[in-house]
Amino acid sequence: MAIICTTASPAEKEQEPKQSFENDQTPPIVFNPSLLNLQSQIPNQFIWPDEEKPSIDIPVLNVPFIDLSSQDSTLEASRLIAEACTKHGFFLVVNHGVSESLISDAHRLMGSFFDMPLAGKQRAQRKLGESSGYASSFTGRFSTKLPWKETLSFRFSNENNGSRTVQDYFSCTLGQEFEQFGNVYQEYCEAMSSLSLKIMELLGLSLGVNRDYFRGFFEENDSIMRLNHYPPCQTPDLTLGTGPHCDPSSLTILHQDHVNGLQVFVDNQWRSIPPNPKAFVVNIGDTFMALSNGIFKSCLHRAVVNRESARKSMAFFLCPKRDKVVKPPSEILDKTPRRYPDFTWPMFLEFTQKHYRADENTLDSFSNWVIANKNLI
Repeated sequence: MAIICTTASPAEKEQEPKQSFENDQTPPIVFNPSLLNLQSQIPNQFIWPDEEKPSIDIPVLNVPFIDLSSQDSTLEASRLIAEACTKHGFFLVVNHGVSESLISDAHRLMGSFFDMPLAGKQRAQRKLGESSGYASSFTGRFSTKLPWKETLSFRFSNENNGSRTVQDYFSCTLGQEFEQFGNVYQEYCEAMSSLSLKIMELLGLSLGVNRDYFRGFFEENDSIMRLNHYPPCQTPDLTLGTGPHCDPSSLTILHQDHVNGLQVFVDNQWRSIPPNPKAFVVNIGDTFMALSNGIFKSCLHRAVVNRESARKSMAFFLCPKRDKVVKPPSEILDKTPRRYPDFTWPMFLEFTQKHYRADENTLDSFSNWVIANKNLI
């Protein structure tokens, strides 16, 4: 069957706001860590302000392990999730049913892609206004506080329960020689979508909602998959792999390699979540925080780098179908006053792109913006 290559849908737009360079004649720096690490100091664009510089020796965050293998533990799992999500929104899932060989293949191919010469990776260069493609430290969009990382992102759609969006992306963008990449990541995204729907059932139970409510809301999700590569850095105390942010999406399912780097800001202190090859790290995003009417929290987090080892991770950002109205179910609104106005995911995404740089106040700022501009939206 012939593959028809199409332009990206609005759901593929960036999860991070753009920065204008109209008045900046300096060409963006090229992020090539093998060359940058030969310099005596990293370029100023990668140096973060003192108040945001990383803390390496920090305590470990106590997050619950949610075992998905036993139906008998459903009530206990929902209790543990509720406890974590009302405080910081992070938990680990184990016995999740995702094939170890699939996870291994996905990590192996991620390494193969990022090991390619820069010119080869730039064949998938991300275009402005899209979330699919290769991004080299986002140097085309920001000029300060650049992250020490490179990423490859692509869209996954579960709308037709058989869509081959990932396979088509790799074939159209990188050619038929990347067919194996498309096959593996298509299967991986399908596994993440299925896993996210299971987690949605537990989130519903945790909130006192019918377990099928959120599962149905995200059944036809239009999500984003991102591969992250954080190369070694000769001055890791000056920069960050990813700056402090809350995910604007609904749910993030992350798998880390063996290198530490994920940090979460809880009780006015940064805390780490060490890698666990048997577990996925799950965290609540701003959109689900709105769906829960603020009961479950979207928490500030970041990634740090080190001098010795590259770090890689795979993040699946669950997002609702474009036309779904984000509104808490009646079971929640009957108990708590309404905190956020109705919105759709593309509206929120546009706000984070054009009006506000994502932080821990994004959702409240977006709500105020929606109310102030309700006649224009």
